[in-house]
Formats: sequence, structure tokens, C-alpha cells
Amino acid sequence: MSSATSASKPDASGTTPKQLQDIPHLKLSDGNEIPMIGYGLGTANFKRGNKEGLDEKIINDTVTAIKNGYYHLDCAEAYGNEAEVGVAIARAGVPRDKLFITTKTSCNPGDTIEAALSRSLAKLGLDYVDLYLIHSPYWASSPAELQRRWAEMEAQRDAGRARSIGVSNYLREHLEAVFAAAPRHPPVVNQIEYHPYLQHDPDGGGGLLAYLREKGIAVEAYSPLTAVRRAAPGPVDPVYDRLAKKYGVTAGEVALRWCLDQGIVAVTTSSSEERLKQWMTRLPTFKLTPEEVEEIAEKGREKHYRGFWTNKFAEDDRR
Repeated sequence: MSSATSASKPDASGTTPKQLQDIPHLKLSDGNEIPMIGYGLGTANFKRGNKEGLDEKIINDTVTAIKNGYYHLDCAEAYGNEAEVGVAIARAGVPRDKLFITTKTSCNPGDTIEAALSRSLAKLGLDYVDLYLIHSPYWASSPAELQRRWAEMEAQRDAGRARSIGVSNYLREHLEAVFAAAPRHPPVVNQIEYHPYLQHDPDGGGGLLAYLREKGIAVEAYSPLTAVRRAAPGPVDPVYDRLAKKYGVTAGEVALRWCLDQGIVAVTTSSSEERLKQWMTRLPTFKLTPEEVEEIAEKGREKHYRGFWTNKFAEDDRR
């Protein structure tokens, strides 16, 4: 297998190299690069119970992930575990310039982006984050509020406290509001729930992903293993199983590869060191064909499942 050249490095257009020998980095529209596999600190790592004390399990799981090559860590103030991530970063001993740290602001009432990021940086023990996201648009009551908050995000990028800035859970209408104000620094990432049963293409080929690629906004998928874990059984199961057998991998690895082969960053998690090692070892060893990527997409459109923000959408809303 030949190495992927720098000329074929994946970017926000969704194009990926034909051959990959490692987990690639995706080039963002601002020139920075993001590792295409991220270790997520939400869901299973969401901090429950005593929010004041440190949760050693979260720390240990994160250290394990870092030591197994997961240098892209995805956290948020809403997860309640930024302090644990900060301790894990210190304990793991990996140089800061090798890490890619993402956190998110909830845009709480009466709070500013500057204050929220200051708190997050203090908990993380960092001078800057590599990517700072607005966690959702649902706090805003008008396009003007979305625009005002985005201007605050731009100020943090200008100050060097966030090297890249983006959004999460934004639909086209929210992004159009941001772009209507002619931002100096457009969002470079939209992190969304993405898997075969939620492809955000209610018209079968247009929709959110097409818009994001038109605007040069990279797609980050959270919950990419939903069809394997939370929404099984379903119509993609036989396809996953057949391809897993063909490539000598697991159905979960096929699910992650399906994202990568669309130029989509995949954020996932596990407390199993063996599983983390397998993902990092096996994912570079195979690549789905374009026909296989489309087959999974087509079978996925036969079912609709949304695991998050269900109170914001009608049951049949596929946006």
C-alpha cells in the first residue's frame, strides 16, 4: 500500500485519499488540521453525581486513550469533566503540540464567550484550545443573537485562545444567519449526530451535508456507532456484517470507516483499552469502495433514528 501524498490530504470537500496508512488529519478551511478520529468525553464520560470532586475513572480512561494515540480529545463545559481532561493531559505526558483539544460553550444566559472560555481553559490547564465550538443554536431566540455570539467567538480566535472556531448541532438556517453577517472568520466545523440512520438529507442527496461542503465547513460526526449500538437491529446490519467479514474487522470499525471515507471526522469513545487499540490499528488497514459507502447510505435511509436533541425535532424530521 502506497502512502497518501500531501496533495490528496482530505479536506472539508469530503474527498479522501485512495489509500491511507494511518489515521489522517483533515485540513480545515482556516488552514489548521484536525485528526479524523476523536476521543469523545460526552455520553459514557459525562460527569454525573458529585460535580466538584474529580472522577478518577474519567481521568484514567482519558489517559489510556491518549497513550494509545488518541490525541484528539473532544469535551465540553456541559459534560462537567474538563477538569478531569486537564488532569489526564498532565498525567499522560504527551507534548501539547501533539494534542488537538476541543471544547464547547453552552452560551448560558448572562455569560460571555470570553468568560466561558476562560473557565474552560483554567479547568483544562491550557493556554488555548485547538477548536472551540458553540454547543448548539437552541439558546438563541433570533438570528441577531446567533450573529452576536459568533462575533464573540471571532474575538477569541483573534486573541489566540482558540485556534479554530466552529459550531455544533447547527442546521442550515442557523448557519445562514451567521453568514448573513459576513463573518471575518467563518465556522470551520459543524459537529452533528451522524450515522446511516441520520444522514441529514431529507431530499435524498441535498440537505445539510451538501450545504456544509459548499461553505467549506468540515463535518464532525458524533455517535457514529449508533446503527451498531443504540439503533440495532436495522437495515444496515447485513451490510455491516458482510463488509466486516470481507475486511476482517468488526461492524463498528466498518461504521467508523464509513465516516472517514466520506471525509467526515468521527468522534467516538470506549473505556476498553483493547477496543481503542483495535480501532487505531485496524482502521488504517482497509478502505470501503465508493459503492460500499453508497450501499450503507442507501440502506440507512430505510430507517430514521435520532438519539439526541429529540425534544427539538418532530419524530420524522430528518434534517
